[in-house]
Amino acid sequence: MRTTGIDVRSRTAAKVAGFTCLFVMAVAVFAHYVLYAPLMVPGNVAETTRNIVAHERLFRLTLGCYLIFGVGTVVLLTALYEILKPVNQGLALLAAFFRMAYALMWIVIGLEGFGVLRVLSGAAYLQGFEAERLQVMARLHLAAGFDAYYVGLLFWGFASTVCSYLWFKSNYVPRGLAVFGVISSAWCAACALVFFVFPGFGKAINLYSFDSPIGLFEMALSVWLLVKGVRTPLAE
Repeated sequence: MRTTGIDVRSRTAAKVAGFTCLFVMAVAVFAHYVLYAPLMVPGNVAETTRNIVAHERLFRLTLGCYLIFGVGTVVLLTALYEILKPVNQGLALLAAFFRMAYALMWIVIGLEGFGVLRVLSGAAYLQGFEAERLQVMARLHLAAGFDAYYVGLLFWGFASTVCSYLWFKSNYVPRGLAVFGVISSAWCAACALVFFVFPGFGKAINLYSFDSPIGLFEMALSVWLLVKGVRTPLAE
C-alpha cells in the first residue's frame, strides 16, 4: 500500500466546509428557536399574526438568517465538491446539485416570509380584504414555507447520502462516521418522501426525528474537518 497526497486546496476546503456548516447550523437554530418560535401561537392564527406585526423587526431578522443559511449552504457545497471530486467527480457534482436545491428551498422560505409581511402590511391595496382573510392568507404563506423546508429536507438527505458514500470510499474521515452519515442521511430522505405521500406519518414519527440524526452527523463531520482535516488515504 502507498499513500496518496492531499493538496493544499482540499485541506483549505475542508476547513471552510467545517466552519461554514457549523456556522449556518448555528444561524438556523438561532433564527428558528430564538427569533421565530416565540412569535408562533399554535392553533391561533390571529395571535400569531399580531405577534408578527408587533415584532416585525424580529421576523425580518429571522428571514435574513434564512437567506444567510441559503448563501452559506452554497459555500458549503462548493467546498465539499472541491474535496470530494477526486473520489468521483460525477457523484460529487450530483451531491452539489442536490445541496443547491436544498439551498434554494431556504430562499423560498425567506420569500414566503416576505409574503407574510406584505399581506400584513396594511397597504392601501389590501383594504378590500377583511382582517380575518388577511390573517388566513398570512398563515398560508407560513405553511408554504413549512412545505418548502420539507421539500428541501429531501434534497439535503440525498446530498448528504451521496457525500457520505464518497467520504466512505475516500477514507478521508473515519469510516464509522461515514457509515453513520449514510444511514442518517438516507433516513432523512426516506422520512421526507414518506411524509409527502402520507402526511399522518409526521404524527407517528416525530418530525424532529427526520433531521436530528443527519444534523448530528454533519456537526460531527464538521468538527472533524476543522480539527483533523482530511486524512491522507491509502491507495493500492
